[in-house]
Amino acid sequence: MSTSETTAPAVPEGVPEAAPSVVLPRFAEALRELGLAGVAARVRKFPEATRTAEEAAAAVGCELDAIVKSLIFAAHGLPGAEGPVPVLVLLDGASRAGLDQVRDALGATKVTRAKADLVRETTGYAIGGVPPFGHRTRTPVLADRRLLAHPEVWAAAGTPHTVFPMAPADLVRHAGATLVDVREPTA
Repeated sequence: MSTSETTAPAVPEGVPEAAPSVVLPRFAEALRELGLAGVAARVRKFPEATRTAEEAAAAVGCELDAIVKSLIFAAHGLPGAEGPVPVLVLLDGASRAGLDQVRDALGATKVTRAKADLVRETTGYAIGGVPPFGHRTRTPVLADRRLLAHPEVWAAAGTPHTVFPMAPADLVRHAGATLVDVREPTA
């Protein structure tokens, strides 16, 4: 068991205290199934939405790249699949996912950004609150290597008002993610 699973991380000044009662049942169940029930006590709720990485970083008081974006894409032309397949991409908040990089990592012929209804149908959560695990449908998961640059990252906890901290290696492992480089190249 890692340290992040057994001890509560330091809470940045101004971040609300733990609020386990704000954890959605679906997310709480996923935490239990993953052996992470203690994470519920570290979920933080904010009065204002933290739908964007910028809003979440400001609320938490951390650097933008310590926020985890949970993005759903539709992969077309995957071997053995009929039609588009939803794919979860975990990315740091300061980066953009490169569609070509995601396509190449999956071996797909085409990758598009998922529309809000596909995100909700696949994950059970609304855009801005999608956690890295605990989704309605099991999907392939890619995690960008840059997430590992931090001792701790913050991810959505099922609503646009809630986030939780976790060591990035633990988050990647519990999400069942494959580590890849999927950031959009910078100029």
